[in-house]
Amino acid sequence: MERAEAYGFSGAMSGAFLLSCLLFAAVSRRQRGPYMDEVFHVPQAQAYCHGRFLQWDPMITTLPGLYLLSVGVVKPAAWLLGWTGSVVCSVGMLRFINLLFSAGNFYLLYLLLFKIHQKNKAVSGFQRILSALTLAAFPTLYFFTFLYYTDPGSVFFTLFSYLMCLYGNHKTSALLGFCGFMFRQTNIVWTVFCAGNVVAEKANEAWKIELQKKKDEKISSKKGSFSDLTRILQFLVEYLLSPKNLVTLTALTWPYIILVSLFFVFVFINGGIVVGDRSSHEACLHFPQLFYFLSFTVFFSFPHLLTPTKIRKFLLSLRKHPVQYSLVTVISLFLIWKFTYVHKYLLADNRHYTFYVWRKVFQRHELVKYLLVPFYIFAGWSFADTLKSKSIFWILMYFVCLLAVTVPQKLLEFRYFILPFLIYRLNIPFLSLYRQLLELAFYILVNAVTFYLFLNRTFQWENSDEVQRFMW
Repeated sequence: MERAEAYGFSGAMSGAFLLSCLLFAAVSRRQRGPYMDEVFHVPQAQAYCHGRFLQWDPMITTLPGLYLLSVGVVKPAAWLLGWTGSVVCSVGMLRFINLLFSAGNFYLLYLLLFKIHQKNKAVSGFQRILSALTLAAFPTLYFFTFLYYTDPGSVFFTLFSYLMCLYGNHKTSALLGFCGFMFRQTNIVWTVFCAGNVVAEKANEAWKIELQKKKDEKISSKKGSFSDLTRILQFLVEYLLSPKNLVTLTALTWPYIILVSLFFVFVFINGGIVVGDRSSHEACLHFPQLFYFLSFTVFFSFPHLLTPTKIRKFLLSLRKHPVQYSLVTVISLFLIWKFTYVHKYLLADNRHYTFYVWRKVFQRHELVKYLLVPFYIFAGWSFADTLKSKSIFWILMYFVCLLAVTVPQKLLEFRYFILPFLIYRLNIPFLSLYRQLLELAFYILVNAVTFYLFLNRTFQWENSDEVQRFMW
């Protein structure tokens, strides 16, 4: 990092943290008590704070990573600063933990952008800083900086694990992956993703050697026809089944293998992935979740995905491959028809954006969900097109992880899309400065609207005296 870039990054991070502190004060003044899921998280953390580690709220569905870390930070800080009484492990103090995670996420996003795109000398330090700032302000994640939720910590440990993986420190990566798992069980998928990075890299090296041996320049390891993809998949299966390759890959990924094995032991002993209340978190094959994620990604990455050039390229691709797109359309219609689920929370809780998206869009008519298929196909094509700089093995690995983390979820919840979105966004090429600024301005606008609604447009339910607020 050059000195000018270091100063620029320090200034951006300090400014962002100061602004977040001011916003944190505003949120804490307006909403002093626990809100939404904080009703469960805050008392649980306070119980740990008072040494009652055997106490557990059965309504909590995640492991106690957030509470253990909070106590590990707050209690020593209280001792050093001489805090006593109710200020220790208060709602505000616990929420402040996520403000620290938010600063950490900013730094990790910058380091990841630097590492992933280090070969691209055309990218300036200012662009890296601007992109890190934009992703740190990603609305769905940034909002939960100011509440005591698991999301900022979950993202922090997962991004940290990914960074260590990219630097080849796989034991540390697996340890950080375990921390991420303790915040949210589904983060085990991103441990598999880290192991998959190693496998994809080695497979791509072997594939290039294979091509060189056969001197077949018509086949690319990054893109090609259906027959090329079939050949690549056949090669991948043969590569993974080779005893020599299995030994090599096991030697490289053994820390991840141990962690994934411990995960399966946990699932067996626990009787499932969810702890606590399982009635509202039943796994199912909810394939339209992939379509919702693609739509979510187009919305938040429109400067990357929704451009005139992309649309022209898509229409050209549509004209060149009508049979393939017709098949994809039929499959998509079938998946929507047979595998669409509507969670009771989605229909009942009018405090979330998803409630209004579902009511205003999907509930307008029974056919709406089918009429959106052309948009889903464009979103999927554009999404894949932005990843063409990655190897086909990396894309396959990421897609498997994306399916694993989205499809089993019955509830449409934008928070579940945060990590797959960030991993995607970190790995696509940099835009022009103008489009980067447009993306940041859009995120700031969405954040401003969200916080305005949360702080100022309160309402009440007929059967409750509590103040309700709009949120993600």
